Formats: sequence, structure tokens, C-alpha cells
Amino acid sequence: MKTINNVFLYTSNYSSPLGTITIVSDAMNLLGLYFKDKQAFQCNFSMELKDDLQILVDTKKWLDKYFAKEKPTIFELPLLPIGTSFRKLVWEYLCKIPYGNLTTYGDIARDIAKLLNKPKMSSQAVGNAISNNPISIIVPCHRVIGSNHTLKGYSAGVDIKKQLLILEGHDISNFK
Repeated sequence: MKTINNVFLYTSNYSSPLGTITIVSDAMNLLGLYFKDKQAFQCNFSMELKDDLQILVDTKKWLDKYFAKEKPTIFELPLLPIGTSFRKLVWEYLCKIPYGNLTTYGDIARDIAKLLNKPKMSSQAVGNAISNNPISIIVPCHRVIGSNHTLKGYSAGVDIKKQLLILEGHDISNFK
């Protein structure tokens, strides 16, 4: 992960099949992707609406591909999610979940514990980090479910999570 370059942020809106998405950038990197009216983006920096900035244009193209089921990769965009080192570790883990695959909070907690040489890790700590993912969809937190096939929380709402999973080819009829 990189370090933030400046404190002036740029935004643009994207009309997705699931609602308007606000894109946030520092002009070089993607900092946030939020479903408007469903997720709160809190920031103390100045922001300017700017639709022609290259990173914002590239992010919209990525989203076009995603919603067309073309399976774009995370590595097509320069990502700069802002968070603690633990949150960044969890978000990096999320980036490794392939399109169309799922994992559980418990599996992530177990793997992160191994990475940190700890005997165990709290699934709730992992869940908290996931719920604070600032780059939804691209950093695929929607691909994480409860160990008993529950569609646990999603910052944009469980209905959006369901739609993203269906888009990626999952049959959610067996989910709770």
C-alpha cells in the first residue's frame, strides 16, 4: 500500500445498476468507492467534483467492466485505502479473493493469525476491519460471508451484497 500524496481530494459519481457510487481520489490513487446514500464518506479534506481526472475515468471503466461481468482485476487501478496497519492487512487479504469465490470471516481470522504468528485472531476484529473497507466492490469485502452461510453485514446494505454476489454468479438461495 502507498502513502497519501496530498490532502485535496477529487470525486466523481458513477451510475451503477445498483445505485449511484461516489468515487474519491487524491488525483493519483483511488481512495474510496461508496454507494451514495448508503455509505458515509467522512473526510476533513477539501473535495472537488471532477469527472475528467484520469484515475476517476479509469475507475468508471473498471466499474463498467465489472457490471458487464468482464472480471476486471484489482491491479488495474492504483489503490490507496487509508486505515490502520491491521485494517490494511485485512484489505490486502480481501484483494486476493478471486472473482466468483467466497471466504468466511473465520477463515480470514485464521489466516491473519498465522501471518501475525498469533495462536488465534478474533473474527469480530476481522469483521470490523472489513466493515471499514473504503474501496467497496474493488476491494471485494462482499465476498466474505459467515461460516454458517449467513450474509452478514455490508456497509452498503445486505441487499447490495446479495446483488453483487448474484452478479458474480452465486446462487444465494441457500444463504441465510
